[in-house]
Amino acid sequence: MTRWSIGDLAKASGLTVRTLHHHDEIGLVVASERTPSGHRRYTPDDVRLLYQVRSLRQLGLSLEEVRSALSRSDSLRPLFEAQPASLTAQAQQVEALRSRLTALLDGHTTESLLSTLEMMSVHESYFTVAQLGDLRARAAAMGPEAVEALKASWLELVRQLRQHMADDTPPSDPRVVELARRWDELGAKFTGGDPAVQAAARRSWEENKATISSQVGWPADDGLVEYVTRARAAR
Repeated sequence: MTRWSIGDLAKASGLTVRTLHHHDEIGLVVASERTPSGHRRYTPDDVRLLYQVRSLRQLGLSLEEVRSALSRSDSLRPLFEAQPASLTAQAQQVEALRSRLTALLDGHTTESLLSTLEMMSVHESYFTVAQLGDLRARAAAMGPEAVEALKASWLELVRQLRQHMADDTPPSDPRVVELARRWDELGAKFTGGDPAVQAAARRSWEENKATISSQVGWPADDGLVEYVTRARAAR
């Protein structure tokens, strides 16, 4: 009967010698025979098992799931039934990435791309995947024009608040309190009013003021956020 060395089997199967060694070490596909000098020799049954493993891996199963599937034939159906949902989730992630890249490239210069990527990195450090998904979905539901209108309203709000700061208007002044209320109202349109998202946004601001300030258009150390916090407390 034909026997294959590990090198011959690697070439025939398209797998690496390292992968075959790993399969052997974890007991998934173990060479049935050894030469007198200790070299592995794979039998036809070993090769059939290897191709079963490779086929299951191509369907998206982990090595542990492959082991379970091969040890118990009745475990195949539940494993396969779980794959469509998993593949759908992966497809959604790919589509989300495609949309993000398309939006990222739209009208950006190299400098603004780097700045945007920096902000994306900051956000992903503080918000969960689900929270980021909700934020993006909310923005998508509003549409580009509505998002831009909100940004314009936000900048105007910031301008008015900074003018009150320059005029030494107390945070408890009814005009400032009203602006603080509008600040929260606008913020809720982005965050959905979710306390966890709002808390993540505050942490992100406190620890990344310089980066975020360069994007939103006001100095990091001018006390604006603290001014709004004090006005909020005066309601």
